[in-house]
Amino acid sequence: MFEKKATTIAEQIAQLQKRGLTIQKTELAAHYLSHVSYYRLGEYWYSMQYDKEQHLFKENSKFEDVVALYCFDGELRILLFDVIEKIEISLRTKLIYHLSHEFDPWWFQNFDLFYDSKELVKTLANLEEELSRTKDLTIKNHYKKHADDLRFPPAWKSLEQTSFGALSKLYGNLKHTVKSKDIIAIEFGAVNHTYLPSWLQCIAQIRNYCAHHSRLWNRNLPGSPKLLGAPPNPWVADVPKQHEFQKLYVHLCLMKYLLNIIQPENTFTERLHGLIEKYPNVDPNALGMKPDWFNEPLWSS
Repeated sequence: MFEKKATTIAEQIAQLQKRGLTIQKTELAAHYLSHVSYYRLGEYWYSMQYDKEQHLFKENSKFEDVVALYCFDGELRILLFDVIEKIEISLRTKLIYHLSHEFDPWWFQNFDLFYDSKELVKTLANLEEELSRTKDLTIKNHYKKHADDLRFPPAWKSLEQTSFGALSKLYGNLKHTVKSKDIIAIEFGAVNHTYLPSWLQCIAQIRNYCAHHSRLWNRNLPGSPKLLGAPPNPWVADVPKQHEFQKLYVHLCLMKYLLNIIQPENTFTERLHGLIEKYPNVDPNALGMKPDWFNEPLWSS
């Protein structure tokens, strides 16, 4: 049975010092621990420990470096959330436009267009829940005006209420015979439907980490995107290998690739490079960053 008593902030500081973490300003440590939980900060000092069982710290481990990692990670999430928002809005726009023209505004309810009917049922159930609790006047007025229509509101209304994750699942679940699936892939520089679903799923996962304030720094990511052999738009010469896909860098590259299409005059490179330079004690290798990444054709375009 797990038995562990809660500790005071003073006890937490004393315990960290006993384990070898240098804390020069106990007032600073007390301030952070009163606003950011010991458990959450522990995700950032974990890599500083040479003995993970006894929680003993390596020599020269400092609380100030823990704070720097935490602040860097927070700013990284804000930056990526901003980038992903643009990708999400673009994907939503393309799905609504192309499929509503190829079929009709209720294509997302048409089971004949999708491979996995069980997955579509889940997506539609989540969408129904979102629509039922939304305060959006467009949706409320639609249901009031069309009370006799038992369908969802049309795509341009309904899909504005759903998440990036649901949008990526809708796209990936479309049958390959749906022409719009390839059209959207081509417009995003992904050549055909083979590659884009994995990109979107990986980015949606990172979006969820950002939305829930979860650690991105030094995290092993679960997604494994399929990379194009010869992308039609600027890419990286030093392509990450398969074993490097668990790190953030390859996912950052995919975001930048899509963003260069969506917003050609973007400042993603400058903002990311500036953030890394702002925190010199943060090891870029923990993100899988390549040397001189910012000079790659992808990042300098």
